Amino acid sequence: MSITVDEKNRLMGEYATKKGDTGSPEVQVAILSSRIATLTEHFKTHKKDNHSRRGLLKMVAKRRKLLDYLKGKDEARYTTLIGQLGLRR
Repeated sequence: MSITVDEKNRLMGEYATKKGDTGSPEVQVAILSSRIATLTEHFKTHKKDNHSRRGLLKMVAKRRKLLDYLKGKDEARYTTLIGQLGLRR
């Protein structure tokens, strides 16, 4: 249900704003999006797994807060990120 270390490192390399960047909003949102996609697939076969669904909802809320923060701080970075990740808004 979680992503692998290799996948996480790939996302960090792809969305990092500078070398060694692990905590920027872009990296955090990319990692959360990957985890959300993994859990969404999990729920296609495990419809009654409400404990994990709660975790999914918390991740979605955290991603939303990070995106709102990024939009307020730098709208250009925000639009670039949602374009790269293919998120709605």
